[in-house]
Amino acid sequence: MAEPRSGRPHMPGYGEYATKGTGPMPWSWAAERLTKAHTYFIATVSPDGRPHVMPVWGIWMDSAFHFCTSPTSRKVRNLAANPHCVVHIEPGEETVIVEGNAEEVKDREQWARFIETYDLKYDWHNWDLENSQAIYTVRPTIAFGILEDTDDDTGSLTRWTFE
Repeated sequence: MAEPRSGRPHMPGYGEYATKGTGPMPWSWAAERLTKAHTYFIATVSPDGRPHVMPVWGIWMDSAFHFCTSPTSRKVRNLAANPHCVVHIEPGEETVIVEGNAEEVKDREQWARFIETYDLKYDWHNWDLENSQAIYTVRPTIAFGILEDTDDDTGSLTRWTFE
């Protein structure tokens, strides 16, 4: 995947805060946080428009977010109707928010790579591949990075746009 374009997000009403700090951050800053995060929050939308947010474990691999869930979960039903979703790493002074489209992983080689990487990260080793898990990949379309400095109320806000 090509390096995304970086710039400042459009934030009406935030005035000077939206342009404080060191300027747009490199994508490597976001990718590092996406890789190291333990818990992610994924937001989906039900067919009738109700939002749904749940914490999941996942991995950042091959320039995309990957997670697993029960094939009968509300997330899966929502993504079947509308693949658009948002992934947010654990809250904090450094955060990354990724908007993208989720797609179920069907390729067994990709499953194997996901399981190997996931097991290394979480020491999970508890897979019933035929019955209990659906694996999804979320490819980013837009991402936001927020780096806050609470000592002097500065930081950097960045928006990355993917081709």
